[in-house]
Amino acid sequence: MTKKINLFANLKSDFASGLVVFLVALPLCLGIAMASGAPLFSGIIAGVVGGIVVGYLSQSHISVSGPAAGLTAIILTAITDLGAFDVFLMSVFIAGVIQLALGFLKAGSISNYFPTNVIEGMLAGIGVIIILKQLPHAFGYDADFEGDQAFIQSDGSNSFSFLFDVLNHIHLGAVAVSAVSLVILLSWEKVPFLKRLKLVPGALVAVIAGVVLNEIFLSSGSSLAIAKQHLVSLPVPKSFDDFKSIIIMPDFTAVANPKVWVVGITIAIVASIETLLCIEASDRMDVQKRYTNTNVELKAQGFGNIVSSLLGGLPMTSVVVRSSANNNAGAKSKMSTIIHGFLLLISVLSIPVVLNRIPLATLATVLILVGYKLAKPATFKHFWEKGKYQFAPFIATLVAVVTTDLLKGVALGIIISIIFVLRGNLKRAYSLNKEEYEDGDVIHIDLAQEVSFLNKAAIKTTLNDIPENSRVVINAEDTEYIAHDVLDLIREFKETRAVDENIKVKLKGFKKAYELENSPDLNNHVTIEHYYDVAKRTMVQKEVVKEGFK
Repeated sequence: MTKKINLFANLKSDFASGLVVFLVALPLCLGIAMASGAPLFSGIIAGVVGGIVVGYLSQSHISVSGPAAGLTAIILTAITDLGAFDVFLMSVFIAGVIQLALGFLKAGSISNYFPTNVIEGMLAGIGVIIILKQLPHAFGYDADFEGDQAFIQSDGSNSFSFLFDVLNHIHLGAVAVSAVSLVILLSWEKVPFLKRLKLVPGALVAVIAGVVLNEIFLSSGSSLAIAKQHLVSLPVPKSFDDFKSIIIMPDFTAVANPKVWVVGITIAIVASIETLLCIEASDRMDVQKRYTNTNVELKAQGFGNIVSSLLGGLPMTSVVVRSSANNNAGAKSKMSTIIHGFLLLISVLSIPVVLNRIPLATLATVLILVGYKLAKPATFKHFWEKGKYQFAPFIATLVAVVTTDLLKGVALGIIISIIFVLRGNLKRAYSLNKEEYEDGDVIHIDLAQEVSFLNKAAIKTTLNDIPENSRVVINAEDTEYIAHDVLDLIREFKETRAVDENIKVKLKGFKKAYELENSPDLNNHVTIEHYYDVAKRTMVQKEVVKEGFK
């Protein structure tokens, strides 16, 4: 169950994280609009609506919605085929209505069937993409700022070959700004007296330093000065009429056009799947391990896309990059997302001239650090130590996300995971029993002989529905195999939610290791030491984990 909280209870930390997300979202909103062949301001509108409207309606505590890079190819093709942006907005309106319907039909539960290693592979893949795409900007080469988001680009080159091309276009001023920004960002997390300045995010300091440094270069006439084309480029309305001309309404007369419906259905399906993937990833990043009602999320996204289309904005999804930045900045509730939306709105209305002085290089540095945290070497090591049945889907998802797209990558990872499960559990049955007793309200959950990741949804729902102040016995005495995902779910429930809601949990019959196949290969075992490694990352002590899984 999702715990209700006071949105203003953590305003200080949420404001700081909202400020960080605003700084990350601003260039992304512009860049995605440019890559989509849409008006620049349409990306900002989608960011504002995603922050304020979807942020308020959503039950996710750390996810952030806005225009997504995964939709750029669809949008670019659709605008060209439909012939006008206002006709395309009609498709976005239809997509929003379809997402609302999917929410009421409870289609969001599909997210429970995404294995953990696939989600982590998707996150790591997105991290690699961020690094590959932002490194050129960090060196002052912004040739692809309006171009491809894909690995294989329209000119036949790819993200790796493009990096070699950067060597011929290095701008020393941009390199200097990137270096200073990187030092500030790393120091802000490492130096003790700087870490105490939590209200001022390191990203903000890095951006200010980048602006000041470039202004010094410009005023001194230095060759290091970064030219206008390498700075943020935001439209500056000079009058009310200019502002009104930015807002474009959908062409409702195009509702009878079959192409409009095809585009609307396509956007609804792709945006919904990307949102569910991001929500699942966001819930895994959340240190408090809170669960999001994905059906409510689909309704929020649908309403958000309807509002965005009526204001002339791009379609949106929940976005991993912004959600990760939000989590890393210390967000406690969805107030951070709402604040980022208001900051986007205020900034584009009041200080666009100031924002247009921000070097793309300093923003690229912020994003590169976000990408590294998503794809850090410790993640690769973690799944390698789990064994080939966990590492193979993880690395396959990562590679496919980088070289193709997010949906194909996740699909490949899930297919590989299912093949491994079917291979190891071809003749295995599964049953889950829950009994409630009035005497003290003790809930007994008996796990079957074999429990795979396909049973994750049922177990997750059962644990999520357990009321506060209950007593729970989870019995695995007859269980020969339990999937990593299910063990993670049970541990997180016992160590986090059970503590917060005074639920007494007793675990019976859990082994120190579970074997996927009848094989002496130790890599196929889930050991108690693995859960100690997991626990260390969530600040849980080794003794607590061993106590829970005796």
